[in-house]
Formats: sequence, C-alpha cells, structure tokens
Amino acid sequence: MKTSNVLVLILVLLSMDASTEWPTHTVCKEDNLEIHYKSCDPQQDFAFSIDRCSDVSTHTFNIRAAMVLRHSIKELYLKVDLIINGKTVLTYSEALCEPGHSKLVFCGKKKGEHIYYEGPVTLGIKEIPQGDYTIQAKLTNEDHVTVACADFTVKNYLEY
Repeated sequence: MKTSNVLVLILVLLSMDASTEWPTHTVCKEDNLEIHYKSCDPQQDFAFSIDRCSDVSTHTFNIRAAMVLRHSIKELYLKVDLIINGKTVLTYSEALCEPGHSKLVFCGKKKGEHIYYEGPVTLGIKEIPQGDYTIQAKLTNEDHVTVACADFTVKNYLEY
C-alpha cells in the first residue's frame, strides 16, 4: 500500500506544470504611469519597490531592492536594454563592482548572503519616454553568470 502511495505522489508531482515564470509585480500605478516587473531568471525572483511612481519622472528617485545571492559577486556588471515593439533600440552597460573600484556597498558579497539596497538611483535622462515599452535589466558576475534579471514594463502617458 505504501508503494502505491509513493507512486501516486510521484505521478502527481511529475504531471504538475513546472512553470519557470515568476509572477508580474506592480512597482507603481498612478494616473498616467504604470511600472511592472517580472524576474527573467527562472531560478530566482527578487523584491523591488520605489517610493512614489511620480518620482520616476524626476532625474533621481529612491528604490529598495532585496534578494539572496545564488552566486558571489566579486565583480558585477549591469546591462540594460530598451525594447520597443520587440526591437532593442538602446543598450546601456556599466561595471558596478570591479577590483579596487566598487560603486555599491554589497560588492564582494558571497553566495547565500542577503543583499539589500535602499537609496537613490539616477537615470541620467531628463524624462521618461512616453508610450508602452520594456526595459530589460541584467546583472552578471565575473564568471558571466546571471545574478539577477528583470523585465520592466513601462506604460507612460505623462505630458512633459
């Protein structure tokens, strides 16, 4: 009898849809601006928030982000793509952690450690483009392994 219960349990587990997609999280939703994100790393989701949606249209705004590291980060590189109608129209990359030159307090953290960032982010642009588009952000370490990855969906109908 116990063997049949184990077999049934195994069959149930195997027949379940093993989805590799994380849920879409709402960062903010105000009158003319909506921002959502979904982790594009099939093995890990993370937490991300901003103070106020309206702050995003300013040059600098405050964010909070947290996750548990699956990989150590002696070096950390950021790549951001702006995607409109399925086409990448702009790419930005920057080294965030390098030997002797670290821009973030959690540079050097080890696998399994919790990282948390709370503070200002400056986009380096004067205004958020109007329309519906995707921003894909990817953090990789010195071994070119994904540390975090997210697709941000932006719907901006603000008049500047």
